[in-house]
Amino acid sequence: MRKQAATRQSDILTVLRGSEAPMTAYQILETLQSEEPDLAPPTVYRALSALTTQGRAHKLESLKAFVPCRCDHGASLPVLAICGTCGVVEEHDGSALMPGLTDLMRPSGFQTDRTIVEVHGNCTDCAH
Repeated sequence: MRKQAATRQSDILTVLRGSEAPMTAYQILETLQSEEPDLAPPTVYRALSALTTQGRAHKLESLKAFVPCRCDHGASLPVLAICGTCGVVEEHDGSALMPGLTDLMRPSGFQTDRTIVEVHGNCTDCAH
C-alpha cells in the first residue's frame, strides 16, 4: 500500500530529526527500507523536494545532505553552521543579512528564488 505524500514527508522528517548529523537521500532511504523494503529513491527525493520547498527541511548544497528545519524563521534567511569535525548543524536566523544580500544582487538584476547561507567550521565542542 502506498503512503500519502504528507505521511511520507512526516516519516522523512522523523528520520531527519532522529539524526545528529545531516543525512543524504540514500541514507534516509536505507533507514526507511528497514520497514519498507520496496521503497524507491524517487519517492524519497520527491518528499525531500516538497519538504525543502515548504521550508520544513534544508538541503545542505555543499554536502548534498538534508537537515530538518529547527527554527520558526518564516520568511527569514536560514544560516546553517556546519561543523566539519562532528557534523552537527546549527541553524540561525540570518534576517539581518538580507538587506546586504539584496543590495549585493541589485546591480546585476539577479532575481533570487531562495537563499540559504552555509558556514563551515567547528562547533564549540570541537573548537576546543
